[in-house]
Amino acid sequence: MSVDLLKLLAANRGRGVEARVVKGFKPVNYDPDGDGDQDEPGLPDDDEATVYVYDVIGDWGVGAESFVKAVSAIKAKTIHLRINSPGGDVMAARAMMTALRNHSATVVAHVDGLSASAASFLMLAADEIEITDGAFVMIHNPSTVAWGDAREMRKTAALLDKVRDASANDYAARTGKSYDELVAMMDAETWMTAQEAVAGGFADRVVDGAKPQQRFDLSVYDNAPAALTAPPAEANCDAELEAARARQLRLASLYARQPA
Repeated sequence: MSVDLLKLLAANRGRGVEARVVKGFKPVNYDPDGDGDQDEPGLPDDDEATVYVYDVIGDWGVGAESFVKAVSAIKAKTIHLRINSPGGDVMAARAMMTALRNHSATVVAHVDGLSASAASFLMLAADEIEITDGAFVMIHNPSTVAWGDAREMRKTAALLDKVRDASANDYAARTGKSYDELVAMMDAETWMTAQEAVAGGFADRVVDGAKPQQRFDLSVYDNAPAALTAPPAEANCDAELEAARARQLRLASLYARQPA
């Protein structure tokens, strides 16, 4: 699955939308002082901001560094986190989640189309999670690339177990499910409809709304619903895939050498 994850990143490069932060806007009948005189509609509302994660998570999409800087600059009281992502780098998602959790604002996550893999982990940073009817959430095991002798392989496997355990514990804190149940769901690469996500405790409510156009290549996943599976990317991404594999090897080597 590790090579498939790199293929996911390569195949979906450029398919998403650059991450951005926008301020909210006051409603048409905005009357802050209650005097009956409606102020001009459409003025920026400094109490709310929206962050869009409509891409893969990581350097080929929504990077952790730019995301954290953008979130840190928000002064609003409420942050709306809008997600349509096939997943990506779980370490980047962890850094992004930490930035949201450390922010003083109330965070409301909106699963607009897809919250898969690392994106399903990111959404846990929210105080409230709502999902559009027809959208999906997916959880599965982390993966990486390893290089070296048997000792290095065992260290990498131990690292993946730690990442899996941390993710399962975060899912457990959100859903109330047991660790064992969540590990079984991750082992099975579990896809949930909006209704199943709410029933399982991964989201608070289902909302009506139009889903964003499904633009991602999910063919690397084993159990992706047919409605979400896009044709493989036409572009030849072998060179980019090799470069990504080399970066992942370097990262895996660094992680494996960390003290247990």
